[in-house]
Amino acid sequence: MRDVFFSEFDPNFKEEVADKIGLESIKPCFTCGSCTGICPVHEIIEDFDPRRIIYKILLGRRKEVLSSDLIWFCCLCNECFFVCPQEVKFSRVATELRKMALAEGLVAEGFLEKLEAVNPYLKDLCRRTLFRKVREGFCGPHTMPCWQKHTK
Repeated sequence: MRDVFFSEFDPNFKEEVADKIGLESIKPCFTCGSCTGICPVHEIIEDFDPRRIIYKILLGRRKEVLSSDLIWFCCLCNECFFVCPQEVKFSRVATELRKMALAEGLVAEGFLEKLEAVNPYLKDLCRRTLFRKVREGFCGPHTMPCWQKHTK
């Protein structure tokens, strides 16, 4: 176990993220795990856990969150929003975290180019997983853009 120093925490990080998404909604998150349970990406990439990412934001782990590759794996399907008892929209959080990581120079050189090869797979994974969940009885507003096939 490594030592953790108080200087590694940014007590204003949660307020900054909440301000950027224009909501107070990130602060009431009590990390229940509903988001992780419904997340199609988590089903394939076990390390991707919206609950843990939000928890780290609430703790003020700015550099750890913004330098993580995991913030780039959210497929922005919004399924987490529909099951969240606190109405936290993780896709908005992920989008702002990405912008902040870019602005602060915390994205490894060449990472975004490598991610381009994975993005179509993430979108397809999201769409297929959600269709399966609907067949299994999941109900909700299914108008997410990731459900549409994108052709170029």
